[in-house]
Amino acid sequence: MEQAFKCATARHCVITSVKIRFLLIGCLDCCQVQYHCIPSYFTTPQQLSNKSAAKYFLRKKMEVPSVWLLHSIFSEKEMEMVRQHRRQARRRRILISRLLCRQRRGMARHYCAINTTVPVLQRYYGGEDTRPDFRLGREAMQQLMVALKTDRQHGWGPTLETLVFLFWLATGSAYRVVSRVFSMPLPTVHRIVHKMVDEVVAVLPQFVHFPQTQEQLQVVGDGFARLANHPAFGKAAGAVDGCHIRIKCPGGPDGHDYNNRKLFPSVVLQAVCDHQGRFIDIFVGYPGSVHDARILKNSPIYTRGTYPPPGYFLLADGGYPCLQKPLALITPYKRPVRGMAEQRFNYLHSKGRTIIERAFGMMKTRFRCIFLEALEVHALFVPKVINHCNTSVVNFLIKS
Repeated sequence: MEQAFKCATARHCVITSVKIRFLLIGCLDCCQVQYHCIPSYFTTPQQLSNKSAAKYFLRKKMEVPSVWLLHSIFSEKEMEMVRQHRRQARRRRILISRLLCRQRRGMARHYCAINTTVPVLQRYYGGEDTRPDFRLGREAMQQLMVALKTDRQHGWGPTLETLVFLFWLATGSAYRVVSRVFSMPLPTVHRIVHKMVDEVVAVLPQFVHFPQTQEQLQVVGDGFARLANHPAFGKAAGAVDGCHIRIKCPGGPDGHDYNNRKLFPSVVLQAVCDHQGRFIDIFVGYPGSVHDARILKNSPIYTRGTYPPPGYFLLADGGYPCLQKPLALITPYKRPVRGMAEQRFNYLHSKGRTIIERAFGMMKTRFRCIFLEALEVHALFVPKVINHCNTSVVNFLIKS
């Protein structure tokens, strides 16, 4: 490749090399050859073929009418050796990859092997009781894995990922603690937890949903009639209430809005449950200082008005208003009550409505570490963990 450039002092220079570092430069007038080093900022013939290169030669007092670049120190033979070395290295990489593939052909396609010396895994694979570590029985854990459809054959494996996620959910520990318990990297624990939460969210409609048929709705009404011990509550389609979930106080000027009446930062979980304490609707995210009635009026169950169907109603405590539209909501009489009839109604209403309190109690007892202490996660991730995962697991336990 030849390129020529001209300037006011040097008439022209012809460049014939591709590798520009050490050059032999000859003068046609005096027939002298000089060994010259080109600076590192001249890397290509294009960069040499300008006035900056000409000025560089002039600073070196090479005032010659014509300067010819004779040859580069990187000869064609040396370049051929370099190309041969690259080909050999590429062959070695191919052979190593084929050997590894041949060795892994009879193994499970997991990136890492399970460390069987970990005490938690020893107790699990040894057939011991899993409830102290994971807050779930062995059969319930197996059914949960089937429900999540964790049949993939890559990564750490579905069993270990489910164990890590359940241990983190049961203990409420930081990612660093879980990584030490399972002897795995901390970023891996973070990735597993977030991935398992997304998988649970994907199957959330299978566990948290309204009654689908009229027969199921009638079963719910008969259940509330048995709870209240009165046939007047046979049209009750659920009980609604709110629960405060403890979180780490978010920073910023609006952090004080999360402080509730109990003087700790929280977000409010509004839930509707049936006669068995199974959650059929959840709504979460409002700060702890917001009143329950305001949360209800901003929830989808109120704005859409799709549940309960006509002829049915929900049971709520005195913190909610008594409504007929867009959803039927029955609350107890305000104090002081007037007569024995109102007092008896409040008593029967309380017997049927307290199922939602017991549902919250089951969730808090099953995962007490989460509700007694704030989760060591981002504030925006807390609602997804608490309401999607815990409510789904509680519904799964009741169903199974």
